[in-house]
Amino acid sequence: MIVRIMGEGQVRLADSHLANLNTLDDELLAEMEKGDGPGFRRTLQALLTRVRDLGDPLPDDSLEPSELILPSPDATLEEVRELLSDDGLIPG
Repeated sequence: MIVRIMGEGQVRLADSHLANLNTLDDELLAEMEKGDGPGFRRTLQALLTRVRDLGDPLPDDSLEPSELILPSPDATLEEVRELLSDDGLIPG
């Protein structure tokens, strides 16, 4: 799966990592619903760090279609709300 982090680039991520990422995604969704700004910021950073750690970066000039788009590290709670589906940022 190709994942884009807005403002950073793309990584190739094995589908086997999605369950691990969904745990953080569920936490992020819960914090957003509560309006927990500090918790949201902490969990968003943890989610993006995990994607970077588990994924293999694609070259900057690569133009692969992204199957998943994640917000930038400095995205606001409101900006992330606009990206959400019923499942959160990560489907499943």
